[in-house]
Amino acid sequence: MPSSTPSPATRCQRLKAASHRDHDSVDTLVMAARPFADRERYGRFLQVQHRFHGSLLGLYHDAQLNDWLPGLQELSRFAALEGDFQDLALPLPATPAPVQVEAAQALGWLYCSEGSNLGAAFLFKQTQQLALDASFGARHLAAHPHGRALHWRAFVEQVDGLALQREEEAQAVAGAIAAFDHYRSHLRAVFGEECNG
Repeated sequence: MPSSTPSPATRCQRLKAASHRDHDSVDTLVMAARPFADRERYGRFLQVQHRFHGSLLGLYHDAQLNDWLPGLQELSRFAALEGDFQDLALPLPATPAPVQVEAAQALGWLYCSEGSNLGAAFLFKQTQQLALDASFGARHLAAHPHGRALHWRAFVEQVDGLALQREEEAQAVAGAIAAFDHYRSHLRAVFGEECNG
């Protein structure tokens, strides 16, 4: 009799397993948008990033979430993102409407957001062909001062260490999937047919 596949051991491993198709879909759409072909397209990519990270600003400053994840408010890349707009002399969009979710579901949104910083190493490298870097135009894609991997491990340890009820576990998974869907919707809104796959 074939053995059953064991379920992922930790919360973040379970979040990854539950949302990997959504994650892969976002990666595919980002590449289809060719955001690093030129600065004009990169400016459109910044709009996508602004819509997504701006909508999460309230989560990063939420009191309960900062109690659960100490130092969370310092992790938002929204200020750096607005700095990228200023560097490139692009008009700054209005701050998006905030995402309104329960704390457990917010964990999934934050997992998506913080995980994207780990994967941003590739994106950051691509910005160099546009003469952008951590001090000009690509600030929000730059590595955390302590390094991407160390920063991610610290975040994962915090999330995995929380005591959640089964219903809250399910809400966290739903939040991660909703976050990827949210990001896809912004990609399609900004880049149109190029991201309708």
